[in-house]
Amino acid sequence: MIVLGLTGSVGMGKSTTAQMFVEEGVPMFDADAAVHQLYAGEAVPLIEREFPGTTRNGTVDREKLSAHVVGKPQALSKLEKLIHPLVGKLRAQFMADAEKSGAKAVLLDIPLLFETCDPGKFHAVIVVSAPHDIQRARVLARPGMTPEKFEAILKRQLPDSEKRARADFVIDTGQGLEFARKQVKEVLAEVFSPGWTRKK
Repeated sequence: MIVLGLTGSVGMGKSTTAQMFVEEGVPMFDADAAVHQLYAGEAVPLIEREFPGTTRNGTVDREKLSAHVVGKPQALSKLEKLIHPLVGKLRAQFMADAEKSGAKAVLLDIPLLFETCDPGKFHAVIVVSAPHDIQRARVLARPGMTPEKFEAILKRQLPDSEKRARADFVIDTGQGLEFARKQVKEVLAEVFSPGWTRKK
C-alpha cells in the first residue's frame, strides 16, 4: 500500500486538495479532524488537567485553549506531547483498516508533517502551495482571523519555500480548482506507475 503524505502551510488549499484525492478513490486520514474528535473525547480530561478551565460540557473550548498556548512555546510543546501520541493511535487504526479493505494507496493529511513527522515514512510527500498574496487573502477572509494571528501561525510552520524544496510533488492551488485537480491526477498516475521510486 502506497502511503502519501499531504501538507502545506495555512491557507494553501490543502483541505480542498485532499478532497480531490478522496474523489480519485484514495482513503484519507485527516489529522485536523482527528484532533477535533479528540477534543470532544479522549483528550478532554488530559487537557483539563494540564490547562485548567479550558474545557466545558465535556469538550475542549478551543478559544480558551488557544489563549493558553499561542505565542507560548512551552505550553504549546506540552499540548503537542499530549495530542500527538493520541493522533498517532488513530492514524495507525486508519492504516490498518485501509490495508484490510485492500486500498492501493492512502493519503495522510498532516498540516505539520515536516515539523512533527519523519518524511521518510512516506512513499511520497506532496506539498500544497500558492503565491503568498493568495494565501494571505484566503486566511484573512476567515472569521476571527487577524494579521497578527496569521503571522503567529506562519511562525510555527516551516516556510513554504522550504516545504516546496523538500517535497516529492508540489500542487499549485493558485491557478484554480481544475488546474489543481489535473495535478492530483498526474501525481497518482506517477506513483502508481510500474517502477516508480522516490527521487528524494
